[in-house]
Amino acid sequence: MEFVKVEIDDLSDPEPCIIKHEDTEEQTDWMEVNQQVHELNEAEDERCTFQAQRTKAKKLHTCSQCGKSFTHKGNLNTHARMHTGEKPYTYEKPYELRDHVCCECGKSFTTASQLKQHQRIHTGERPYKCSYCDRTFTLSGNLKAHERVHTGEKPFSCDQCGKKFKSTSNLKCHMNVHTDEKPHLCSLCGKSFSRLNSCKMHQKMHDDVKEYVCLDCGKSFTAVGQLKRHQRVHTGEKPYKCSYCDKSFTVSGNLKAHERVHTGEKPYHCTQCGKSFTQSKTVAIHMEKHCSVSE
Repeated sequence: MEFVKVEIDDLSDPEPCIIKHEDTEEQTDWMEVNQQVHELNEAEDERCTFQAQRTKAKKLHTCSQCGKSFTHKGNLNTHARMHTGEKPYTYEKPYELRDHVCCECGKSFTTASQLKQHQRIHTGERPYKCSYCDRTFTLSGNLKAHERVHTGEKPFSCDQCGKKFKSTSNLKCHMNVHTDEKPHLCSLCGKSFSRLNSCKMHQKMHDDVKEYVCLDCGKSFTAVGQLKRHQRVHTGEKPYKCSYCDKSFTVSGNLKAHERVHTGEKPYHCTQCGKSFTQSKTVAIHMEKHCSVSE
C-alpha cells in the first residue's frame, strides 16, 4: 500500500466575531483530515526507515574483491566466481547432435560454422587472401600456415635439438630423425620412409610412371613436385632462403643441410662409434671406413 503526502493549507482561526456555525463545523472537519494525513506521513517515514535498516542489516555478506554486498552467502559465492573465473558446473553431452546438414551432398556437422566451411568446397569460395601474394584459401588456418612462407616465422620447436618449423606436420616429420622411425614401407621392395609422400613417390619408380613432362627439355618425372624442382634449373628460381644468411636454394633439402652449418645440428649418427654428422651422405662415407678396417 502506498501513502501520499497531502499538503494542507494553513488553517488559522478566523476572527471569532464573524464565525458562523457552519464554518465552525467545516473547520473542524479539515483539522481532522489534516491530523490524519500528518499521522499517515509519519507512519510512511517510519516504514521507509525500517525497510532501509532491514535491507542494510540483511546484506551481511560482502565481496572481498569489489566490496559488493549480498543478503545470502550463496549469492556471494556465485558472484565471487566472476573474479576467480571458476566454472564448477560442467555438462557432458551424451552424444553429439549433427543437425547441420549440407544441402549439396547431405553431409552433417555438429556446428553451423563447420557446415559453412564445408560448403566452400561446393561454392568455391576462398575468403582468406594472402597479404603477400595472390593466393587464397578456404580456411583461416591454411592462410596462416601459408603466410609463414613469406614471413619466415617458425613457431614450432623441436624439444630434442631446438630446431624450429613453420608447421606441426614438418616438426612431426623432423622428430623421426631423432627416433629413426620410418613407419611407411614400400609394398614392393620393403624400403621404409619417414614420410608417406616419400613412400608414394618411391613406389611410382617401380611402376616407371612418369606422367609429368618438362616443356623446356622433355624430361619426365613421377611426381609434380619433382617437375617443379627440375624447372627451377631453367628459371633460376631459388625459393628456399636461409634464415641465418643470404644464401638461397632451389631444393628445400639443400637448405636444411645448409642451415645445420649455422645451428650445429648433427642428426645422423654412426652406429659403430656414435660420431654425429650433419648430412646422411657424410655418415655413409664415414661408415665405409669402418667396413674397410674390419676387412
